Amino acid sequence: MIEATGPGGTPPDRHEEDNAAVVQRLVDCLNARDVGVMDDLFHDDAVMDWPQSGEKVVGAENRRGVYGAFPQLPTIALRRVLVSGDVVVAMATLDYDGPVYESVFVFELRDGRITRETSYWAEPFDPPEWRARWVRVG
Repeated sequence: MIEATGPGGTPPDRHEEDNAAVVQRLVDCLNARDVGVMDDLFHDDAVMDWPQSGEKVVGAENRRGVYGAFPQLPTIALRRVLVSGDVVVAMATLDYDGPVYESVFVFELRDGRITRETSYWAEPFDPPEWRARWVRVG
């Protein structure tokens, strides 16, 4: 699902649709275990920022190294995609054939390619009982 975040909920323009398509193509290549396609989607100097671990993967060579050594790539299921200009936010579930992570990715694009990806992920947890009367689950 692609949504615009502009005033009045305007639909994405062609540029924004193209940027969202880059993110979809990234998800598709990772699900197909074809990480070589990433070279077409990222700028050579792109940064992948993982704030939870404090790591930054800088540049194509390091990205190839990380993804080439990945013990097991997840299956990614996009739940929601928001796009505004050159920023795409993707909410997804990452399934590692066991552990499942709820994730948020913020992609910044330039000239139709990813220049920065900031990723957050966490394992789901049961909600605390004390909130039950104010929230919906699911």
